[in-house]
Amino acid sequence: MLHLRPRGSHWLPDPVRRALTFWRRSIQARVVASTVLLSMAVIGIVGWYLLQQTRDGLLDHRVDAVVAEANDETAEARVRLEAAPGTDADVASQQRDLVEPIIQAGDTRGFAVVLAGPTGGGGRISDGGANFTQGLDTSSVPLDLEKHFDREAPTAWTYTTIRSTDAAGVTTERPGIVVGSQVLLPADAQTYTLYYLFPLDEQEETMALVTRALLTAAVLLVVLVAGMTWLVTRQVVTPIRMARQVAERLAAGQLQERLRVSGEDDLARLATSFNQMASNLQRQIRQLEELSRVQRRFVSDVSHELRTPLTTVRMAGDVLHDARRDFDPATARAAELLQTELDRFETLLADLLEISRFDAGAAVLELDDLNLVDVAHRVVDATRPLAAQRGVEIVVDAPDHPCLAEADVRRIERVVRNLVTNAIDHTGTDRAGGDIVVAVAGDDHAAAITVRDYGVGLAPGEAAMVFNRFWRADPARARTSGGTGLGLSISLEDTHLHGGWLQAWGRPGEGAQFRLTLPRRAGAVLRHSPLALVPSDVTEPVT
Repeated sequence: MLHLRPRGSHWLPDPVRRALTFWRRSIQARVVASTVLLSMAVIGIVGWYLLQQTRDGLLDHRVDAVVAEANDETAEARVRLEAAPGTDADVASQQRDLVEPIIQAGDTRGFAVVLAGPTGGGGRISDGGANFTQGLDTSSVPLDLEKHFDREAPTAWTYTTIRSTDAAGVTTERPGIVVGSQVLLPADAQTYTLYYLFPLDEQEETMALVTRALLTAAVLLVVLVAGMTWLVTRQVVTPIRMARQVAERLAAGQLQERLRVSGEDDLARLATSFNQMASNLQRQIRQLEELSRVQRRFVSDVSHELRTPLTTVRMAGDVLHDARRDFDPATARAAELLQTELDRFETLLADLLEISRFDAGAAVLELDDLNLVDVAHRVVDATRPLAAQRGVEIVVDAPDHPCLAEADVRRIERVVRNLVTNAIDHTGTDRAGGDIVVAVAGDDHAAAITVRDYGVGLAPGEAAMVFNRFWRADPARARTSGGTGLGLSISLEDTHLHGGWLQAWGRPGEGAQFRLTLPRRAGAVLRHSPLALVPSDVTEPVT
Protein backbone atom coordinates (compact mmCIF):
# COMPACT_ATOMS: atom_id res chain seq x y z
CA MET A 1 0.00 0.00 0.00
CA LEU A 2 1.27 3.46 -0.89
CA HIS A 3 1.43 5.86 2.04
CA LEU A 4 1.52 9.54 1.22
CA ARG A 5 2.81 12.13 3.62
CA PRO A 6 0.20 14.80 4.29
CA ARG A 7 0.87 18.06 2.54
CA GLY A 8 1.89 21.11 4.54
CA SER A 9 2.83 20.87 8.21
CA HIS A 10 -0.20 18.83 9.35
CA TRP A 11 2.03 15.78 9.97
CA LEU A 12 4.06 17.70 12.58
CA PRO A 13 3.26 17.33 16.29
CA ASP A 14 0.90 19.91 17.76
CA PRO A 15 3.56 21.69 19.89
CA VAL A 16 5.82 22.07 16.85
CA ARG A 17 2.98 23.40 14.69
CA ARG A 18 1.98 25.86 17.42
CA ALA A 19 5.58 27.01 17.74
CA LEU A 20 5.88 27.49 13.96
CA THR A 21 2.60 29.41 13.90
CA PHE A 22 3.79 31.63 16.75
CA TRP A 23 7.10 32.20 14.92
CA ARG A 24 5.34 33.20 11.69
CA ARG A 25 2.89 35.56 13.41
CA SER A 26 5.09 37.22 16.06
CA ILE A 27 7.48 39.85 14.79
CA GLN A 28 8.59 40.39 18.38
CA ALA A 29 9.77 36.77 18.67
CA ARG A 30 11.70 37.02 15.40
CA VAL A 31 13.37 40.31 16.39
CA VAL A 32 14.35 38.96 19.82
CA ALA A 33 15.65 35.70 18.34
CA SER A 34 17.64 37.52 15.64
CA THR A 35 19.15 39.92 18.17
CA VAL A 36 20.08 37.09 20.53
CA LEU A 37 21.70 35.07 17.72
CA LEU A 38 23.69 38.07 16.51
CA SER A 39 24.70 38.91 20.09
CA MET A 40 25.84 35.33 20.66
CA ALA A 41 27.92 35.45 17.49
CA VAL A 42 29.54 38.76 18.48
CA ILE A 43 30.11 37.64 22.08
CA GLY A 44 31.56 34.34 20.83
CA ILE A 45 34.03 36.11 18.52
CA VAL A 46 35.04 38.65 21.17
CA GLY A 47 35.31 35.93 23.83
CA TRP A 48 37.46 33.75 21.60
CA TYR A 49 39.74 36.72 20.89
CA LEU A 50 40.04 37.56 24.59
CA LEU A 51 40.82 33.94 25.48
CA GLN A 52 43.49 33.77 22.79
CA GLN A 53 45.06 37.01 23.99
CA THR A 54 44.91 35.88 27.62
CA ARG A 55 46.40 32.48 26.76
CA ASP A 56 49.19 33.99 24.70
CA GLY A 57 49.96 36.52 27.42
CA LEU A 58 50.10 33.88 30.16
CA LEU A 59 52.28 31.59 28.08
CA ASP A 60 54.65 34.37 27.03
CA HIS A 61 55.02 35.47 30.63
CA ARG A 62 55.55 31.88 31.75
CA VAL A 63 58.13 31.24 29.03
CA ASP A 64 60.12 34.30 30.01
CA ALA A 65 60.00 33.24 33.66
CA VAL A 66 61.02 29.62 33.12
CA VAL A 67 63.80 30.49 30.67
CA ALA A 68 65.20 32.99 33.18
CA GLU A 69 64.92 30.47 36.01
CA ALA A 70 66.58 27.77 33.88
CA ASN A 71 69.41 30.14 32.99
CA ASP A 72 69.86 30.98 36.66
CA GLU A 73 70.02 27.30 37.62
CA THR A 74 72.47 26.62 34.80
CA ALA A 75 74.64 29.57 35.85
CA GLU A 76 74.76 28.28 39.46
CA ALA A 77 75.63 24.81 38.16
CA ARG A 78 78.51 26.23 36.13
CA VAL A 79 79.75 28.07 39.22
CA ARG A 80 79.73 24.81 41.21
CA LEU A 81 81.55 22.98 38.43
CA GLU A 82 84.22 25.67 38.26
CA ALA A 83 84.71 25.36 42.02
CA ALA A 84 85.19 21.58 41.82
CA PRO A 85 88.83 20.39 42.39
CA GLY A 86 90.75 19.67 39.20
CA THR A 87 91.88 16.29 40.51
CA ASP A 88 88.27 14.95 40.50
CA ALA A 89 88.11 12.68 37.45
CA ASP A 90 85.03 10.64 38.44
CA VAL A 91 82.48 11.53 35.74
CA ALA A 92 79.52 9.76 37.34
CA SER A 93 80.20 11.34 40.72
CA GLN A 94 80.54 14.77 39.19
CA GLN A 95 77.26 14.31 37.26
CA ARG A 96 75.48 13.45 40.49
CA ASP A 97 77.02 16.42 42.26
CA LEU A 98 75.84 18.57 39.36
CA VAL A 99 72.24 17.40 39.02
CA GLU A 100 71.22 16.52 42.61
CA PRO A 101 71.08 20.14 43.87
CA ILE A 102 69.06 21.09 40.84
CA ILE A 103 66.66 18.16 41.39
CA GLN A 104 66.25 19.19 45.03
CA ALA A 105 65.53 22.77 43.96
CA GLY A 106 63.06 21.49 41.37
CA ASP A 107 61.21 19.44 44.00
CA THR A 108 60.65 22.57 46.04
CA ARG A 109 59.89 24.88 43.11
CA GLY A 110 57.83 22.47 41.01
CA PHE A 111 59.96 21.56 38.02
CA ALA A 112 61.72 18.37 36.91
CA VAL A 113 65.28 17.93 35.60
CA VAL A 114 67.00 15.63 33.14
CA LEU A 115 70.78 15.57 32.62
CA ALA A 116 71.74 13.95 29.28
CA GLY A 117 74.90 13.72 27.30
CA PRO A 118 77.57 14.07 26.36
CA THR A 119 76.77 15.74 23.04
CA GLY A 120 78.14 14.51 19.76
CA GLY A 121 77.87 10.85 20.67
CA GLY A 122 74.54 10.30 18.91
CA GLY A 123 72.97 8.85 22.02
CA ARG A 124 69.47 9.57 23.21
CA ILE A 125 67.88 9.93 26.64
CA SER A 126 65.80 6.84 25.99
CA ASP A 127 69.00 4.80 25.64
CA GLY A 128 69.61 5.15 29.38
CA GLY A 129 72.41 6.65 31.41
CA ALA A 130 70.61 9.96 32.03
CA ASN A 131 70.13 11.45 35.48
CA PHE A 132 66.62 12.80 36.08
CA THR A 133 63.99 13.56 38.68
CA GLN A 134 62.51 10.46 40.25
CA GLY A 135 59.18 9.39 38.69
CA LEU A 136 59.68 11.45 35.54
CA ASP A 137 59.17 9.77 32.16
CA THR A 138 62.18 10.84 30.10
CA SER A 139 60.05 10.69 26.93
CA SER A 140 58.67 14.04 28.12
CA VAL A 141 61.70 15.64 26.46
CA PRO A 142 60.80 16.03 22.75
CA LEU A 143 63.10 14.30 20.28
CA ASP A 144 63.40 17.47 18.22
CA LEU A 145 64.84 19.31 21.19
CA GLU A 146 67.31 16.48 21.80
CA LYS A 147 68.49 16.69 18.19
CA HIS A 148 68.87 20.42 18.60
CA PHE A 149 71.48 19.79 21.31
CA ASP A 150 73.38 17.09 19.43
CA ARG A 151 76.02 19.81 19.11
CA GLU A 152 76.79 22.83 21.17
CA ALA A 153 73.85 25.28 21.01
CA PRO A 154 72.44 28.16 23.06
CA THR A 155 69.51 27.81 25.41
CA ALA A 156 66.31 26.65 23.66
CA TRP A 157 62.78 25.81 24.78
CA THR A 158 59.59 24.19 23.46
CA TYR A 159 56.17 23.06 24.63
CA THR A 160 55.76 19.46 25.70
CA THR A 161 53.63 17.03 27.66
CA ILE A 162 55.15 16.11 31.01
CA ARG A 163 54.54 12.47 31.96
CA SER A 164 55.25 11.26 35.46
CA THR A 165 54.43 8.36 37.74
CA ASP A 166 53.81 8.81 41.48
CA ALA A 167 54.55 6.40 44.32
CA ALA A 168 51.19 4.66 43.84
CA GLY A 169 52.03 3.92 40.22
CA VAL A 170 49.51 6.40 38.77
CA THR A 171 50.70 8.03 35.55
CA THR A 172 49.72 11.62 34.87
CA GLU A 173 50.15 13.88 31.87
CA ARG A 174 50.37 17.65 32.11
CA PRO A 175 51.19 20.34 29.56
CA GLY A 176 54.50 22.03 30.21
CA ILE A 177 57.53 23.82 28.90
CA VAL A 178 60.94 22.19 28.55
CA VAL A 179 64.06 24.37 28.51
CA GLY A 180 67.42 22.99 27.41
CA SER A 181 70.77 24.47 28.44
CA GLN A 182 74.31 23.07 28.12
CA VAL A 183 77.17 22.86 30.64
CA LEU A 184 80.81 21.68 30.37
CA LEU A 185 81.71 18.87 32.78
CA PRO A 186 85.37 19.23 33.93
CA ALA A 187 85.80 15.52 34.69
CA ASP A 188 85.76 14.51 31.02
CA ALA A 189 85.70 17.94 29.34
CA GLN A 190 82.45 16.96 27.61
CA THR A 191 79.32 19.09 27.10
CA TYR A 192 76.15 17.88 28.79
CA THR A 193 72.58 19.17 28.42
CA LEU A 194 70.30 20.06 31.31
CA TYR A 195 66.58 19.84 30.50
CA TYR A 196 64.25 21.73 32.83
CA LEU A 197 60.57 20.68 32.62
CA PHE A 198 58.18 23.27 34.03
CA PRO A 199 54.43 22.36 34.26
CA LEU A 200 51.72 24.82 33.23
CA ASP A 201 49.26 23.93 36.00
CA GLU A 202 48.83 27.50 37.20
CA GLN A 203 48.25 28.73 33.67
CA GLU A 204 45.69 26.00 33.09
CA GLU A 205 43.83 26.96 36.25
CA THR A 206 43.98 30.62 35.28
CA MET A 207 42.64 29.87 31.80
CA ALA A 208 39.85 27.73 33.26
CA LEU A 209 38.93 30.55 35.64
CA VAL A 210 38.97 33.11 32.84
CA THR A 211 36.92 30.81 30.58
CA ARG A 212 34.30 30.26 33.29
CA ALA A 213 34.14 33.97 33.94
CA LEU A 214 33.75 34.76 30.26
CA LEU A 215 31.07 32.08 29.81
CA THR A 216 29.14 33.36 32.81
CA ALA A 217 29.43 36.92 31.59
CA ALA A 218 28.38 35.84 28.08
CA VAL A 219 25.28 34.04 29.36
CA LEU A 220 24.30 36.98 31.54
CA LEU A 221 24.94 39.41 28.67
CA VAL A 222 22.81 37.34 26.25
CA VAL A 223 20.00 37.19 28.80
CA LEU A 224 20.23 40.94 29.35
CA VAL A 225 20.27 41.63 25.60
CA ALA A 226 17.26 39.36 25.11
CA GLY A 227 15.40 41.09 27.93
CA MET A 228 16.21 44.57 26.69
CA THR A 229 15.29 43.62 23.12
CA TRP A 230 12.00 42.16 24.30
CA LEU A 231 11.19 45.33 26.25
CA VAL A 232 12.15 47.61 23.37
CA THR A 233 10.25 45.62 20.74
CA ARG A 234 7.25 45.38 23.05
CA GLN A 235 7.05 49.17 23.16
CA VAL A 236 6.83 49.15 19.35
CA VAL A 237 4.83 45.96 18.77
CA THR A 238 2.14 46.57 21.40
CA PRO A 239 0.68 49.63 19.61
CA ILE A 240 0.85 47.71 16.33
CA ARG A 241 -1.07 44.82 17.87
CA MET A 242 -3.65 47.22 19.22
CA ALA A 243 -3.97 48.77 15.77
CA ARG A 244 -4.42 45.30 14.26
CA GLN A 245 -7.16 44.45 16.74
CA VAL A 246 -8.95 47.75 16.10
CA ALA A 247 -8.60 47.24 12.34
CA GLU A 248 -10.12 43.76 12.65
CA ARG A 249 -13.06 45.17 14.62
CA LEU A 250 -13.46 47.92 12.01
CA ALA A 251 -13.47 45.27 9.28
CA ALA A 252 -16.14 43.38 11.26
CA GLY A 253 -18.40 46.43 11.12
CA GLN A 254 -17.66 48.08 14.48
CA LEU A 255 -16.98 51.44 12.91
CA GLN A 256 -16.92 53.31 16.24
CA GLU A 257 -13.65 51.62 17.35
CA ARG A 258 -10.64 53.91 17.79
CA LEU A 259 -7.03 53.66 19.03
CA ARG A 260 -6.07 55.19 22.36
CA VAL A 261 -3.53 57.97 21.80
CA SER A 262 -0.90 58.71 24.46
CA GLY A 263 2.17 60.88 24.04
CA GLU A 264 3.48 62.76 21.04
CA ASP A 265 5.97 60.33 19.51
CA ASP A 266 5.78 58.68 16.08
CA LEU A 267 3.52 55.90 17.32
CA ALA A 268 1.13 58.41 18.86
CA ARG A 269 1.05 60.33 15.58
CA LEU A 270 0.44 57.04 13.77
CA ALA A 271 -2.50 56.30 16.09
CA THR A 272 -3.89 59.79 15.46
CA SER A 273 -3.64 59.30 11.70
CA PHE A 274 -5.24 55.85 12.04
CA ASN A 275 -8.17 57.33 13.99
CA GLN A 276 -8.60 60.06 11.38
CA MET A 277 -8.62 57.44 8.65
CA ALA A 278 -11.19 55.36 10.56
CA SER A 279 -13.39 58.44 11.03
CA ASN A 280 -13.21 59.25 7.32
CA LEU A 281 -14.00 55.66 6.42
CA GLN A 282 -16.93 55.63 8.83
CA ARG A 283 -18.28 58.83 7.35
CA GLN A 284 -17.89 57.59 3.78
CA ILE A 285 -19.41 54.20 4.60
CA ARG A 286 -22.39 55.90 6.19
CA GLN A 287 -22.73 58.09 3.12
CA LEU A 288 -22.60 55.01 0.91
CA GLU A 289 -25.14 53.23 3.10
CA GLU A 290 -27.42 56.24 2.89
CA LEU A 291 -26.87 56.40 -0.86
CA SER A 292 -27.61 52.69 -1.15
CA ARG A 293 -30.74 53.10 0.93
CA VAL A 294 -31.86 56.00 -1.25
CA GLN A 295 -31.02 53.99 -4.37
CA ARG A 296 -33.01 50.98 -3.18
CA ARG A 297 -35.92 53.22 -2.31
CA PHE A 298 -35.60 54.94 -5.68
CA VAL A 299 -35.60 51.62 -7.53
CA SER A 300 -38.57 50.44 -5.49
CA ASP A 301 -40.47 53.64 -6.11
CA VAL A 302 -39.60 53.69 -9.80
CA SER A 303 -40.59 50.06 -10.22
CA HIS A 304 -43.87 50.73 -8.45
CA GLU A 305 -44.53 53.83 -10.56
CA LEU A 306 -43.53 52.04 -13.77
CA ARG A 307 -45.79 49.08 -13.22
CA THR A 308 -49.00 51.12 -13.40
CA PRO A 309 -48.27 52.83 -16.74
CA LEU A 310 -46.70 49.62 -18.02
CA THR A 311 -49.86 47.72 -17.17
CA THR A 312 -51.91 50.33 -19.00
CA VAL A 313 -49.64 50.24 -22.01
CA ARG A 314 -49.69 46.43 -21.89
CA MET A 315 -53.49 46.38 -21.95
CA ALA A 316 -53.56 48.80 -24.87
CA GLY A 317 -50.86 46.84 -26.66
CA ASP A 318 -52.76 43.58 -26.19
CA VAL A 319 -55.89 45.18 -27.68
CA LEU A 320 -53.91 46.46 -30.67
CA HIS A 321 -52.11 43.14 -31.08
CA ASP A 322 -55.38 41.16 -31.03
CA ALA A 323 -56.92 43.49 -33.64
CA ARG A 324 -53.85 43.66 -35.92
CA ARG A 325 -55.55 41.59 -38.64
CA ASP A 326 -57.97 44.47 -39.19
CA PHE A 327 -55.14 46.96 -39.70
CA ASP A 328 -53.18 47.74 -42.78
CA PRO A 329 -49.81 45.90 -43.00
CA ALA A 330 -47.71 48.77 -41.64
CA THR A 331 -49.98 49.31 -38.61
CA ALA A 332 -50.18 45.56 -37.97
CA ARG A 333 -46.37 45.31 -38.00
CA ALA A 334 -46.18 48.23 -35.57
CA ALA A 335 -48.58 46.42 -33.23
CA GLU A 336 -46.41 43.28 -33.35
CA LEU A 337 -43.24 45.28 -32.64
CA LEU A 338 -44.98 47.05 -29.77
CA GLN A 339 -45.95 43.69 -28.23
CA THR A 340 -42.40 42.34 -28.60
CA GLU A 341 -40.76 45.37 -27.05
CA LEU A 342 -43.30 45.40 -24.20
CA ASP A 343 -42.33 41.80 -23.40
CA ARG A 344 -38.66 42.74 -23.46
CA PHE A 345 -39.31 45.82 -21.33
CA GLU A 346 -41.13 43.75 -18.70
CA THR A 347 -38.24 41.27 -18.68
CA LEU A 348 -35.70 44.09 -18.37
CA LEU A 349 -37.66 45.63 -15.48
CA ALA A 350 -37.79 42.28 -13.68
CA ASP A 351 -34.04 41.76 -14.23
CA LEU A 352 -33.22 45.24 -12.94
CA LEU A 353 -35.28 44.63 -9.81
CA GLU A 354 -33.50 41.31 -9.30
CA ILE A 355 -30.10 42.93 -9.72
CA SER A 356 -31.06 45.64 -7.22
CA ARG A 357 -31.98 42.95 -4.69
CA PHE A 358 -28.54 41.35 -5.14
CA ASP A 359 -26.83 44.71 -4.75
CA ALA A 360 -28.81 45.42 -1.59
CA GLY A 361 -28.07 41.98 -0.16
CA ALA A 362 -31.78 41.25 0.09
CA ALA A 363 -31.78 38.10 -2.04
CA VAL A 364 -32.70 34.95 -0.09
CA LEU A 365 -32.81 31.27 -0.97
CA GLU A 366 -35.75 28.89 -0.70
CA LEU A 367 -33.85 25.62 -0.45
CA ASP A 368 -35.26 22.29 -1.52
CA ASP A 369 -33.96 19.00 -2.87
CA LEU A 370 -33.49 19.65 -6.58
CA ASN A 371 -32.87 17.09 -9.31
CA LEU A 372 -30.69 18.72 -11.96
CA VAL A 373 -31.70 16.07 -14.52
CA ASP A 374 -35.34 17.21 -14.29
CA VAL A 375 -34.26 20.86 -14.47
CA ALA A 376 -32.29 20.19 -17.66
CA HIS A 377 -35.23 18.44 -19.34
CA ARG A 378 -37.72 21.17 -18.35
CA VAL A 379 -35.51 23.98 -19.61
CA VAL A 380 -34.72 22.16 -22.86
CA ASP A 381 -38.42 21.44 -23.51
CA ALA A 382 -39.25 25.12 -22.89
CA THR A 383 -36.53 26.44 -25.22
CA ARG A 384 -36.94 23.96 -28.11
CA PRO A 385 -39.26 26.26 -30.10
CA LEU A 386 -36.67 29.05 -29.93
CA ALA A 387 -33.91 26.61 -30.94
CA ALA A 388 -36.04 25.38 -33.86
CA GLN A 389 -36.23 28.94 -35.17
CA ARG A 390 -32.43 28.94 -35.32
CA GLY A 391 -32.27 25.48 -36.83
CA VAL A 392 -30.46 24.12 -33.76
CA GLU A 393 -31.15 20.84 -31.96
CA ILE A 394 -30.71 20.64 -28.18
CA VAL A 395 -29.46 17.30 -26.82
CA VAL A 396 -29.58 16.31 -23.15
CA ASP A 397 -26.80 14.01 -21.93
CA ALA A 398 -27.92 13.00 -18.44
CA PRO A 399 -27.69 9.83 -16.34
CA ASP A 400 -30.70 7.71 -15.52
CA HIS A 401 -30.32 8.29 -11.79
CA PRO A 402 -31.10 11.63 -10.14
CA CYS A 403 -28.39 14.27 -9.52
CA LEU A 404 -29.62 15.94 -6.34
CA ALA A 405 -28.53 19.17 -4.67
CA GLU A 406 -29.98 21.48 -2.04
CA ALA A 407 -30.89 24.60 -4.05
CA ASP A 408 -33.55 27.15 -4.90
CA VAL A 409 -35.51 25.62 -7.77
CA ARG A 410 -36.60 28.95 -9.30
CA ARG A 411 -33.10 30.42 -9.32
CA ILE A 412 -31.34 27.32 -10.67
CA GLU A 413 -33.89 26.94 -13.46
CA ARG A 414 -33.32 30.58 -14.32
CA VAL A 415 -29.53 30.00 -14.46
CA VAL A 416 -29.87 26.97 -16.76
CA ARG A 417 -32.44 28.76 -18.95
CA ASN A 418 -30.10 31.74 -19.32
CA LEU A 419 -27.24 29.45 -20.30
CA VAL A 420 -29.30 27.58 -22.88
CA THR A 421 -30.84 30.70 -24.46
CA ASN A 422 -27.38 32.31 -24.55
CA ALA A 423 -26.08 29.22 -26.39
CA ILE A 424 -28.97 29.46 -28.87
CA ASP A 425 -28.23 33.17 -29.48
CA HIS A 426 -24.58 32.44 -30.32
CA THR A 427 -25.00 29.27 -32.42
CA GLY A 428 -24.99 29.66 -36.18
CA THR A 429 -27.50 27.99 -38.51
CA ASP A 430 -24.94 27.04 -41.14
CA ARG A 431 -22.64 24.92 -39.00
CA ALA A 432 -22.77 21.16 -39.48
CA GLY A 433 -23.26 19.22 -36.29
CA GLY A 434 -24.02 22.40 -34.40
CA ASP A 435 -26.24 20.81 -31.76
CA ILE A 436 -26.31 22.26 -28.25
CA VAL A 437 -25.41 19.62 -25.68
CA VAL A 438 -26.68 19.94 -22.11
CA ALA A 439 -24.77 17.47 -19.88
CA VAL A 440 -25.59 16.60 -16.26
CA ALA A 441 -23.44 14.70 -13.75
CA GLY A 442 -23.01 14.40 -10.02
CA ASP A 443 -21.06 12.68 -7.24
CA ASP A 444 -21.13 12.54 -3.45
CA HIS A 445 -20.00 16.14 -3.05
CA ALA A 446 -21.23 18.16 -6.04
CA ALA A 447 -23.62 18.23 -8.99
CA ALA A 448 -22.98 20.01 -12.28
CA ILE A 449 -24.55 21.03 -15.60
CA THR A 450 -22.61 22.04 -18.71
CA VAL A 451 -24.07 23.75 -21.79
CA ARG A 452 -21.94 23.24 -24.90
CA ASP A 453 -22.52 25.16 -28.11
CA TYR A 454 -20.65 25.29 -31.43
CA GLY A 455 -21.20 28.97 -32.18
CA VAL A 456 -18.87 31.93 -32.48
CA GLY A 457 -16.96 31.02 -29.33
CA LEU A 458 -15.05 33.34 -27.03
CA ALA A 459 -11.79 35.14 -27.68
CA PRO A 460 -8.95 34.95 -25.11
CA GLY A 461 -9.90 36.97 -22.03
CA GLU A 462 -13.62 37.06 -22.82
CA ALA A 463 -14.43 34.09 -20.55
CA ALA A 464 -14.02 36.38 -17.53
CA MET A 465 -15.91 39.29 -19.12
CA VAL A 466 -18.93 37.35 -20.30
CA PHE A 467 -20.61 37.67 -16.89
CA ASN A 468 -20.35 41.48 -16.84
CA ARG A 469 -23.61 43.39 -17.02
CA PHE A 470 -24.74 44.29 -20.57
CA TRP A 471 -21.53 42.84 -22.05
CA ARG A 472 -21.85 41.22 -25.48
CA ALA A 473 -19.22 39.16 -27.30
CA ASP A 474 -20.46 40.43 -30.67
CA PRO A 475 -22.21 43.86 -30.45
CA ALA A 476 -23.56 43.42 -34.01
CA ARG A 477 -25.35 40.17 -33.19
CA ALA A 478 -29.07 40.46 -32.45
CA ARG A 479 -30.61 38.95 -29.34
CA THR A 480 -32.82 36.25 -30.80
CA SER A 481 -34.19 35.28 -27.41
CA GLY A 482 -35.04 38.87 -26.50
CA GLY A 483 -32.46 38.96 -23.71
CA THR A 484 -31.67 42.07 -21.71
CA GLY A 485 -27.92 41.64 -21.28
CA LEU A 486 -28.33 40.91 -17.56
CA GLY A 487 -29.05 37.18 -17.73
CA LEU A 488 -25.51 35.89 -17.18
CA SER A 489 -24.85 38.51 -14.48
CA ILE A 490 -27.98 37.39 -12.61
CA SER A 491 -26.97 33.76 -13.15
CA LEU A 492 -23.56 34.42 -11.59
CA GLU A 493 -25.17 36.10 -8.57
CA ASP A 494 -27.62 33.19 -8.19
CA THR A 495 -24.69 30.74 -8.31
CA HIS A 496 -22.68 32.65 -5.72
CA LEU A 497 -25.75 32.75 -3.51
CA HIS A 498 -25.69 28.94 -3.52
CA GLY A 499 -21.91 28.81 -2.89
CA GLY A 500 -21.37 27.31 -6.33
CA TRP A 501 -19.29 27.95 -9.45
CA LEU A 502 -20.34 29.37 -12.81
CA GLN A 503 -17.47 29.23 -15.29
CA ALA A 504 -17.05 29.73 -19.02
CA TRP A 505 -14.69 28.34 -21.66
CA GLY A 506 -14.53 29.31 -25.29
CA ARG A 507 -12.37 29.44 -28.37
CA PRO A 508 -13.03 31.40 -31.56
CA GLY A 509 -14.65 29.20 -34.18
CA GLU A 510 -14.96 26.20 -31.82
CA GLY A 511 -17.86 27.35 -29.68
CA ALA A 512 -18.13 27.74 -25.93
CA GLN A 513 -19.06 25.77 -22.85
CA PHE A 514 -20.56 27.04 -19.59
CA ARG A 515 -20.39 24.98 -16.41
CA LEU A 516 -22.65 25.31 -13.36
CA THR A 517 -21.42 23.45 -10.25
CA LEU A 518 -23.40 23.25 -7.00
CA PRO A 519 -22.54 21.62 -3.65
CA ARG A 520 -24.73 18.69 -2.73
CA ARG A 521 -25.36 20.24 0.68
CA ALA A 522 -26.04 23.91 1.21
CA GLY A 523 -23.09 25.69 2.83
CA ALA A 524 -20.55 23.02 1.85
CA VAL A 525 -17.27 24.11 0.28
CA LEU A 526 -16.72 23.12 -3.34
CA ARG A 527 -13.37 21.55 -4.18
CA HIS A 528 -14.03 20.00 -7.59
CA SER A 529 -16.67 19.57 -10.29
CA PRO A 530 -18.00 16.29 -11.68
CA LEU A 531 -17.77 17.71 -15.23
CA ALA A 532 -14.74 19.16 -17.01
CA LEU A 533 -14.82 22.79 -18.07
CA VAL A 534 -12.97 22.18 -21.34
CA PRO A 535 -15.03 19.96 -23.70
CA SER A 536 -13.66 16.53 -24.47
CA ASP A 537 -14.01 17.08 -28.24
CA VAL A 538 -11.53 19.98 -28.20
CA THR A 539 -7.94 19.34 -29.24
CA GLU A 540 -5.49 21.41 -27.24
CA PRO A 541 -2.90 23.19 -29.41
CA VAL A 542 0.64 21.85 -29.30
CA THR A 543 3.07 24.38 -27.83
